[in-house]
Formats: sequence, C-alpha cells, structure tokens
Amino acid sequence: MFRHQGKSRTLKHNLRIATILSFVAGIVNVTGFLAFGQLTTNVTGHFALFISDVANFEIWKGTIYFLYIFSFLFGSFLSSFLIETYRENKKLNVFVLPTLIECFVLMSVAIISDMTEWTNANLIVCALLFAMGLQNSFVTKISNAVVRTTHLTGLFTDLGIELSQLFFPKSYHHKEKIKSNIKLRIFIICFFFMGGIIGGFLYSRINMKLNTLIFGTLILLSSLFFDDFRYKLILARRKYQQKRAA
Repeated sequence: MFRHQGKSRTLKHNLRIATILSFVAGIVNVTGFLAFGQLTTNVTGHFALFISDVANFEIWKGTIYFLYIFSFLFGSFLSSFLIETYRENKKLNVFVLPTLIECFVLMSVAIISDMTEWTNANLIVCALLFAMGLQNSFVTKISNAVVRTTHLTGLFTDLGIELSQLFFPKSYHHKEKIKSNIKLRIFIICFFFMGGIIGGFLYSRINMKLNTLIFGTLILLSSLFFDDFRYKLILARRKYQQKRAA
C-alpha cells in the first residue's frame, strides 16, 4: 500500500492506506485539541483567526497562527521534496521517509512530555501540524490526490457530489467508479472518527495524555513493517515460481 503508485494502484491499496492514516490523524487531532485546545490536522480555522487578527491590526498576536500554517506547509514541502529527491532510487521506498519522520515527531512529543513539563504549548502544536503536513502530502502524492486523510471538509464535499451523481446515470456512466470513490470517502470519515474516539478515550479515560500519540506511532510503524514484509514475501514467491518454471 506504500509502494504502488499510478495505474498500478487499486481501490484496495487506497483503502488500506486511507484507513490507517485517517485513523492516526483522528488520534492526533483529538489529542492536540484536548491538550491545547487547538486543531492539529488542518489549518482552515487557524487561517481565519490569522486574518481576523491582521484585520484588527493585532499582527503580533496573529503571528502564532501564521506559524501554525507555516508548520503544516513546511511539513508538506519537506515530504514532497524528499519523495522527489529519492524518486529515482528504485531500491528505496521513498514514501517510507516522510512516514518515519512523522513517527519520530509524534514519538518525540510524547517522550519529551514525560521527561519535562512543557512551557510552550504552541511549539507542540506546530510540531503536530508539521507531522500532519508530512502525512497529507505523501498520501496525496502516492494516491494521485485520491486520498486525503487529515481534514474532512473536502471529503464531505466530494462525497456529496458523488452521491448526487448516482441519481443521474445517463450523465454519469461510470457508476462503479463513483461507488468506489464513495466507499473510500466513507472509510476515511469513519476511521478518522474512530481514531478520534479511541484517542479521546486513551487521553482522558486511561489518562495517557500526550502518550496517546505513541499509540498512533505504533500503528504507523506496524503498517510500514507489514507492508515491507508483504512486499518481500511476494518477491520471494515470484522468485520461487520462476525457478520452478525454469
């Protein structure tokens, strides 16, 4: 699911990566909100607050929202930059790099929160937005912009459009493709919701606080390990079949 790209990518590949990453995004979003009262998976609200402060000539106050936006942007830039830089390396799965950086950021926030009391919550919010920028960028590139996992506004818009198209079969003949897209959107929304529910339970009921992010990190690392193991297993099976055929 982390390797296939372009025409070789199927609905099954997109569903796998969408469910995992949207689940993790749901965890990060609710953890950031419960800890700091800030949304940490998108910048739409932060942009509105930034504009509000600038309009009221409170530019210095709005700087923090600009930093939130920039953190997400930089995460997206870095993810795409790494993918393009190492794209020609056929032996390297380039999408692993931004995923590992995301894991490092989430794990670091959790571990450091255990070691010391944070005095600057804004720094953590920037770190989480940076991680989500990384994630949204590489999943957008790997799926050719079919999968988005860190915010739901566009998803609900697309879902509404595609649901309406089902009522006009004469104008939209590719009914199966529309149904596949609807299924993908619903999976992303549901797993984002589930990630938020479980993240909230771990944060509040189990009292894991920012250690909730470790749970999200373990899910990402497990998915990378599973994907790599499955890929090597497929290669080994192909080599075995080729030897038998020879």
